Amino acid sequence: MSNRDTLFLLPRKELGNWKFDAEVVEVFPDMIQRSIPGYSNLISMIGLLSRHCVQSNSLIYDLGCALGAAVVSIQKNIKVIGCKIIAVDNSSSMTNRCRHYMNSFNFNTPVEVLTMDACQVPIHNASLVLLNFTLQFIPIDNRQRLLDSIWNGMNPKGVLVLSEKLSFSDQEIESLFLKTHYDFKRDNGYSALEIQQKSKMLNSVMITETLDVHKKRLEKSGFQNYELWFQSINFGSLLAFKRNLN
Repeated sequence: MSNRDTLFLLPRKELGNWKFDAEVVEVFPDMIQRSIPGYSNLISMIGLLSRHCVQSNSLIYDLGCALGAAVVSIQKNIKVIGCKIIAVDNSSSMTNRCRHYMNSFNFNTPVEVLTMDACQVPIHNASLVLLNFTLQFIPIDNRQRLLDSIWNGMNPKGVLVLSEKLSFSDQEIESLFLKTHYDFKRDNGYSALEIQQKSKMLNSVMITETLDVHKKRLEKSGFQNYELWFQSINFGSLLAFKRNLN
């Protein structure tokens, strides 16, 4: 049972930039469930997807793995042999807890948990790569290089899952979705003060983009087949496929 997120229940005199530190890690499962609409469904669907996308004797990468929820979902569903999951996060607090979490399971597919920048991970022999709400925290100038690296290290018929909080060029839609997301958090027990303080801390480190920008970046990397397969309010997930080059 995860701890209840009450980190911002009281006013804070100073609000720095958001960090996935030990304090956040303690309440992260509760925080993400109450903040991202449809998160549990997305994690479950990633597991189902892995049944059809993971190739035998290949690697699966989760870049920005947090505590490993998607990793466990994939482990439960892999139907082929000889695979390994590389779980990466740049927060040592996350990876320390993730390793402990992974040790509580006894799945056939091994997991290696690494503490490093997703942009520095060498990708090779990949049949499935996850960027689950990760790209939005990476500097915009580095995003194309990361996707290029993923495409270059991906096997033919490999799949990228790119999940992000989205922005919208139509201001009426943007406004409606922001209001609806705000209501979602309020209905999940967050106060106006909690929402305001978190938003202020996140604004300088989480830069969202439109679906069109994401698609253009994927295409520039070499992905020619991509589709939005999940959306809940202003959170969405794209699938991008690397064509068989033969």
